[in-house]
Amino acid sequence: MIDWLQRHMLPCAYKSIFGIDCPTCGFQRSFIALLKGDWKESFFLYPPTVPILLTAAFLLFDLVFRLNHGKLIRKYMLTGLVVIVFVSYGVKMFRLIIFHSAS
Repeated sequence: MIDWLQRHMLPCAYKSIFGIDCPTCGFQRSFIALLKGDWKESFFLYPPTVPILLTAAFLLFDLVFRLNHGKLIRKYMLTGLVVIVFVSYGVKMFRLIIFHSAS
């Protein structure tokens, strides 16, 4: 299954149009590394992978079991996830600018 996923990764439309990574670039490679059990590589490829998967799992759990405070928890989890994604993206772009200007 992992080999199939590696051969069928989706191209990033944002990157093909604008020429720079989008805020979710790296998720597929990171997810595959996670499936292989390589947590460190997964984190370095795309740090928000685990928070995205945990949030998705919670959303499905809440959809099935309708938790009492599910709406509030979803609100905080999704807000935190957006912050994690954009901080990660900001760090990636900052490193890219620093690396590019040093060349």
